[in-house]
Amino acid sequence: MSSAQPGQSSTTSARSRHSARMIAQTSIDAKLHADFEESGGTSFDYSASVRVTNDPIRGGDRPPSSSKVTTAYLHQIQKGKLIQPFGCLLALDEKTFKVIAYSENAPEMLTTVTHAVPIVGDHPFLDIGSDIRSIFTAPSSSALQKAFGFGEVSLLNPVLVHCKTSGKPFYAIIHRVTGGLIIDFEPVKPYEVPMTAAGALQSYKLAAKAIARLQSLPSGSMERLCDAMAQEVFELTGYDRVMVYKFHEDDHGEVLAEITKTGLDPYLGLHYPATDIPQAARFLFMKNKVRMICDCRANHVKVVQDKNLDFDLTLCGSTLRAPHSCHLQYMENMNSIASLVMSVVVNEGEEEEAGPVNSSSSNLEKRKRLWGLVVCHNTSPRFVPFPLRYACEFLAQVFAIHVSKELELENQNLEKNILRTQTLLCDLLLRDAPLGIVSQSPNVTDLVKCDGAVLLYKNKTYKLGLTPNDFQIRDIVSWLDEYHRDSTGLSTDSLYDAGFPGALSLGDAICGTAAVRITERDWLFWFRAHTAAEIRWGGAKHEAGEKDDGRKMHPRSSFNAFLEVVKSRSLPWKDFEMDAIHSLQLILRNSFLKEGGEGDLVRTRLSEMQMIEGVQELEAVTSEMVRLIETATVPILAVDVDGLVNGWNSKIAELTGLSVESAIGRHFLELVEDTSAGVVSRMLELAIQGKEEQNVQFEIKTHDQTTESASPITLVVNACASKDVKENIVGVCFIAQDITAQKTIMDKFTRIQGDYKSIIQNPNPLIPPIFGSDEFGWCSEWNPAMTKISGWRKDDVINKMLVGEIFGTNKSNYCRIKNQEAYVNLGIALNNAVTGQHSEKMPFGFLSRGGKYVECLLCVSKKMDPEGSVTGVFCFLQLASPELQRALHVQRLSEENALKRSRVLAYIRREIRNPLSGIIFSRKMMEGTDLDDEQKNLLRTSGHCQRQLNKILDDTDLDHIIEGYLDLEMVEFNLHEVLIASISQVMMKSNGKGIVIADNLAPNLSNETLYGDSLRLQQVLAAFLLISVTSTPSGGSVGVAAKLTKDSIGQSVQLGHLEFRITHSGGGVAQQVLDQMFGGDEAEASDEGISLFICRKLVKLMNGDVQYLREAGKSTFIISVELAISNNN
Repeated sequence: MSSAQPGQSSTTSARSRHSARMIAQTSIDAKLHADFEESGGTSFDYSASVRVTNDPIRGGDRPPSSSKVTTAYLHQIQKGKLIQPFGCLLALDEKTFKVIAYSENAPEMLTTVTHAVPIVGDHPFLDIGSDIRSIFTAPSSSALQKAFGFGEVSLLNPVLVHCKTSGKPFYAIIHRVTGGLIIDFEPVKPYEVPMTAAGALQSYKLAAKAIARLQSLPSGSMERLCDAMAQEVFELTGYDRVMVYKFHEDDHGEVLAEITKTGLDPYLGLHYPATDIPQAARFLFMKNKVRMICDCRANHVKVVQDKNLDFDLTLCGSTLRAPHSCHLQYMENMNSIASLVMSVVVNEGEEEEAGPVNSSSSNLEKRKRLWGLVVCHNTSPRFVPFPLRYACEFLAQVFAIHVSKELELENQNLEKNILRTQTLLCDLLLRDAPLGIVSQSPNVTDLVKCDGAVLLYKNKTYKLGLTPNDFQIRDIVSWLDEYHRDSTGLSTDSLYDAGFPGALSLGDAICGTAAVRITERDWLFWFRAHTAAEIRWGGAKHEAGEKDDGRKMHPRSSFNAFLEVVKSRSLPWKDFEMDAIHSLQLILRNSFLKEGGEGDLVRTRLSEMQMIEGVQELEAVTSEMVRLIETATVPILAVDVDGLVNGWNSKIAELTGLSVESAIGRHFLELVEDTSAGVVSRMLELAIQGKEEQNVQFEIKTHDQTTESASPITLVVNACASKDVKENIVGVCFIAQDITAQKTIMDKFTRIQGDYKSIIQNPNPLIPPIFGSDEFGWCSEWNPAMTKISGWRKDDVINKMLVGEIFGTNKSNYCRIKNQEAYVNLGIALNNAVTGQHSEKMPFGFLSRGGKYVECLLCVSKKMDPEGSVTGVFCFLQLASPELQRALHVQRLSEENALKRSRVLAYIRREIRNPLSGIIFSRKMMEGTDLDDEQKNLLRTSGHCQRQLNKILDDTDLDHIIEGYLDLEMVEFNLHEVLIASISQVMMKSNGKGIVIADNLAPNLSNETLYGDSLRLQQVLAAFLLISVTSTPSGGSVGVAAKLTKDSIGQSVQLGHLEFRITHSGGGVAQQVLDQMFGGDEAEASDEGISLFICRKLVKLMNGDVQYLREAGKSTFIISVELAISNNN
């Protein structure tokens, strides 16, 4: 049940509900597993697990488990004393390196003597208190001792070691726990090429293809992303089955993507109860990102611990940790002997920062959430070496970043839905509140997805769609008054779970409701029926008292799919839906207190005057910005939509030797180097589409007349689309930074094969910040410029791990990176360089030693020896110059200016609806009084004009009109009424100029009933009448005539060809305005030109066109449209 309070944060509420579910689910997990253990592995009440997971907070019919059972269960998960037999384990005292615990197979695996390796001296012996250095060769002992002294010891995994007795190679995988170090030893298989150094850079090569595939996918499809991940992991690991498994809000799981070998039953689309993956296991998945079970049938190995230890060692972080017996039975029942599971951890909610970004105490990490798992199954035992598992972990991190981006896109779509509902709320405001929201269209059922709605107003019920009967509604209200008196409403997906006594009498038709209180006695309800969701569950269907196979109950004995139609719950109410409902609730409450009147109109007029002053202020800001751009100390240039230069400031003229007069009007591609033409052309094309690229590097020609071959200038450019007041893109502005000198030094530097120390340690300010690493990821270079911006000396960072120790997301890192995505992207860039792949410049940033946030561009290049072998990487940072920072500030001012203009327009569109509502209210009040025929006609005309205004206010997307995608309405209307409404809109101006408007409509047309979009036709006629009156001299005349010809297209319908002629005296409309009407000079279009241009597009949608005829002393607009006519006329 979800009880929504208007003042409560949706995110906080969701987190609270999830925490409650986790606590309840953990108790359920503990009880089920305790029952399984007590029965000796022969009983698992799976039917109860399904029952309780349907409602983990209520707990179904099952009594809650005791705290002792839960504590014992969690202790067993965390403090287990068994490991899998494919490796062995040692636990050491961190100070003495003495063994404090070992697995029973460790002596055999690590100290067995082979005849192939002769032993000189004493045979090593492994027991509690043994020194680990006596068991391995001298180089191996040194490598282990070095790793033990490392802060983030896991960054060095795996450490390759060799046994002193047998010479066998093992991967040592080390992690710290309270009280010591735990080392998992996994044998290196004969067919493997042993890794001789830290794993991150080397393991990446294994997953490079898969990572490149994920990064190349277009965004916008979670299904496509999950399918690609499943396919890549399938090819990378060789398992029989790979699934991408997502956790839903109620913690049950669903298989979103799957790849299998032939002959296996598909699990794609199946749902699994929350108990299949217990909460304790999910917690471990957050800690250990990759988990392998080699053989669920193998006998586990016991870990022997020093009896003198006063605490139990935890094996949670061990790669060898044995799974729970219940899980082993579960795997075997699935016919899965081996498995590999990768965690998909995403960011959740807003960034929680304790201070500004340049504060050293800022918490730059977002809250983490286990979104799902990538699960691999095999029908036979399977071992995956640690380097490949390390590669899988890195791949899962990249996948998680892309999942986060897809979730962000989904959230953006939700925000669009919120905007849509807010617009709908404005439409509901224009109706009689509150009855208009249920009696007209759109109504409250259009606000959120529902099956029915009820307004309880003044003891009367007004129903829409599927609803309870009046008696049941009264029962619900009484229950709300009694149990939810202190709240303003309720939302639930199950009235039964919410505790409503009459829920069962509602049947399956009504399950969920959202109810809001308007006044003490008035309520508004939305109802949802059961989901009738055909959920395919993995596992046998269970009824009360039924067992899995009739003989004994094992966890998930059957994995055949069965269909369950969920009839106890409706779809849950989304947070954005509840926001819209609460907004309507507040509006309805206020509607009883507000009345339209003259005061609103006066205040609106004052607001309009204030906005005019604001526009004048914006124009002054714009003029100052133009002056700043012309005198800026960084290169700034601009082009129109055809690529012709129309802006060229003094700095770019100085750099290129091309004057402003010579550059204006030339095509920009003529001015750049041929090698850069493709890059610039693409950047122009994207910018015209509204996609602004940043940090693009290209070369531009120089025009020095004194030399025959002048060197080009290298620029790093940000593209900014230029827009007019109508938000149409009219060109592109480029703000650049000259990096010619830096590029020259970098090119020379990367070509040097021998002694480069004199360059890298040179304090010359032209040399950018440089750092580097060897092929194993250890920091090997850190130049003075890097020391200056980071605050860390070379001696502080040399021989530290570049990724994870120097750069990382933890407070203990030297240079702290903002988030996990930036951390993973840095790893990808470094690994691409090591493997010989080209890396583009990427935005990069970190916190310096002093807490300042350094923002820059990162360029990574491979370092090679004289023989051409890759020996590491160089990293160059490009910092924004003060001039570029000032230019970016100007760009931001421009964007803010455009945003202010758009806000002014949005404000006008929104606020104009309030006085319009007052006018409508006044008109409806007048309709209820005694009126004569003339007054009724005037009110009817007023109503036509009001509806036309509403229609125009809804035109938020002019492109739909311009491109011909607008859907016209088809309603019955009287032509004479449309013409009268159109003429009434220009009467104030025509009377002021003494212009007579003659209505020359043929008598047979006055009562003609037509079919079409009357409001759009009215808008067109009013616009052309207004420009005609404006262009007519005082004392002149305007005449309106029309003729209708008919073509029969059936027995009851005819097609009417209607032609209007609006003739006015005088010299006619200015040619510039006419050109704009026909689509010319759009960039400099006047208000009149834009209006006529849109109206001509509307006429085109009516299969017509507009012509303008000039004659001696008069001119005529000829407007033709096609409309349907009923033969019944």
